[in-house]
Amino acid sequence: MESSNSLSEGGPAMMAQEYCCASADEGAESGPHVPFVLERREKEEENWRTAVSHQLKKQCTCSSERAKAQVLGFVPILKWLPRYQLKDWILGDVMSGLIVGILLVPQSIAYSLLAGQDPIYGLYTSFFSSIIYTLLGTSRHISVGIFGVLCLLVGQVVDRELALAGYITESIRNNATLGLGMGNSTGGPVCDRSCYAIMVGTTVTFTAGVYQVLMGLLQVGFVSVYLSDSLLSGFATGASLTILTSQVKYLLGLELPRAQGWGSLVKTWVSLFQNLGQTNLCDLVTSMVCLAVLVPTKELNDRFKAKLKAPIPFELFVVIAATLASHFGHFEQEYGSKVAGAIPTGFLPPQLPSWSLIPNVAVDAFSIAIVGFAITVSLSEMFAKKHGYVVDPNQEMYAIGFCNILPSFFRCFTTSAALTKTLVKESTGCQTQMSGLVTALVLLLVLLVISPLFYSLQRCVLAVIILVNLRGALLKFTDVPRMWRVNRLDTAIWLVTMATSALINTELGLLVGVMVSAFCVLGRTQRAQALELGRAGHRELYQDLASYNGLQSQPGVAIFRYEAPIYYANQSLFKKALYRCLGLDPVKEKARRRKLEKHRRKQEEVAMMTGGEGGTKGKEKELTTKVFLPNQVNFHSVVIDCSPVLFLDTAGVNALKEVYKDYKENGVQVFLAQCNTSVLESLNRGGYYPEKGMGEKERVFFTISDAVLYAQSLSSQNGDCDTSC
Repeated sequence: MESSNSLSEGGPAMMAQEYCCASADEGAESGPHVPFVLERREKEEENWRTAVSHQLKKQCTCSSERAKAQVLGFVPILKWLPRYQLKDWILGDVMSGLIVGILLVPQSIAYSLLAGQDPIYGLYTSFFSSIIYTLLGTSRHISVGIFGVLCLLVGQVVDRELALAGYITESIRNNATLGLGMGNSTGGPVCDRSCYAIMVGTTVTFTAGVYQVLMGLLQVGFVSVYLSDSLLSGFATGASLTILTSQVKYLLGLELPRAQGWGSLVKTWVSLFQNLGQTNLCDLVTSMVCLAVLVPTKELNDRFKAKLKAPIPFELFVVIAATLASHFGHFEQEYGSKVAGAIPTGFLPPQLPSWSLIPNVAVDAFSIAIVGFAITVSLSEMFAKKHGYVVDPNQEMYAIGFCNILPSFFRCFTTSAALTKTLVKESTGCQTQMSGLVTALVLLLVLLVISPLFYSLQRCVLAVIILVNLRGALLKFTDVPRMWRVNRLDTAIWLVTMATSALINTELGLLVGVMVSAFCVLGRTQRAQALELGRAGHRELYQDLASYNGLQSQPGVAIFRYEAPIYYANQSLFKKALYRCLGLDPVKEKARRRKLEKHRRKQEEVAMMTGGEGGTKGKEKELTTKVFLPNQVNFHSVVIDCSPVLFLDTAGVNALKEVYKDYKENGVQVFLAQCNTSVLESLNRGGYYPEKGMGEKERVFFTISDAVLYAQSLSSQNGDCDTSC
């Protein structure tokens, strides 16, 4: 078998070829241990111009097959619809579509209030988003439509812009002509508060959709991986507290403007307590009755969902009963109860967003776009994994982007996937995206025929529906102790994100959560474990000496592992951890030796001046033997296990070079083992390997055993190992 005791010239080896089986005893007799050697595969570096030209040619080449693949990839329904199994799938899709459509009717009306819009616009939003996602989406199970957190974010922007335009409360109507698509300063239709609110909402939605489509074009679907489950859960829970607070005024029948700015939750509760005396008793009683009905019936649905073929639509029953009671009881006229009002049938003509409002809402739209995409992708991937198929994150970005862009021309507001309706859709037998079309047909029936019948529906009933649907997010608080036991860091991220979203600002909560998550990742590299390893019996298995019993230290060799990348932010921490773990700081040792040498010379000078050379020889000998390193530590070589080191930057390579140099000056050899190819390339480019002709020994090994055996055989050959070795 051919073998070599060094790496090939020019850097680390890359591809496995041979293994040399010399033992430690053979190495001691015939020379240094021959390590495991890989032969480097030469790679031709492509000129950047050639690489760019190749990529442009690849992307710009047009053929019928490529055009077909692009069309099928962008409109997935063209791919799966021809393979639709009508007999096997149609029943499940129709059943799930009907149930989700029925549930969406009251929820669409309710969440419209949360977004600061009239009820009809919520129905429009659910209708258009169901159709568009069916055409463009890749997930078979998620339900795309109104989502509470996004409605809250949109509503906050709408209320802010309404206040800036002079609409202070919901009861104020400004008849001035605003020139925002519905009219202009020289004449035209009047744009009242409702008109201006939907103008702001559609502009936010359009801008968010443009962001999402641009992110899809730039292939940045991977950004969803940076939004952890704990971050999204904490953000949703914090936003749920804000939603709950915003709906209490409807439960009590109070007319209060939505608090703006930081600390809106606290401001809202203060305002609620200050106005408790103005509570509308009719709304309060209706709210209590609806809560008493919906909370236990929701629990029954959840408890018996395995036995029920479909969840019972208690929300719809409550809406019908409450509407009839309000209509025949004349709650609006007799008790001043706030009702949904006129809900027109049919569709309004399309209109453009307000271009002048885009600069005002651009920042808000970006955070809304990120939240909507992250929730949609996380849910689609979760259900795809559960049912054994694959979704495309970038195509999901396109789908949700166009679910916002196109409906914005028809007075719709921002949408995303929603967990509750997705679970209902899955549990009722959904097989493909076809169920979305069935849902759209149910909503179309409501829009064309039934919607005016909801005129007398009290707003407090809609608020109750919203609160009941927040149960899942609010129950997360009961999971905090379990989360803390499982992972304290993730729980801390959850708590910080939740508290910031609820108590300070909803959008800021998401940003703070991302920053805290990033700092936690950075902190893990700053506080990486530094371990001294031992060998398990005669196996080539090396683990932490402090964690396992029965491990054996290798005579004369200290084995060290640093469980983090080594880069500019932690390179000094790496060196400190190495020195502390091995009990030898070569810099301090070198300084101590200089100090002892200086002290020895001073004693010699004094002895020569006093003529007492003979009396100082014993002390001189004692001083010089103290700096002989092998008598102070039990190792002559250090092996650094680099298997956990994912990458090195320039500072990391320099840190390893300094460690090698400083230890060598103290008589200790340093070897690296189990480096991945990225680390090997960084070492090669950073000049870690000695120049040709310098006569240096091997520095990098592919296994810890090779490094240990080589170090022991080399020390035995040079006679550097003391009797304890």
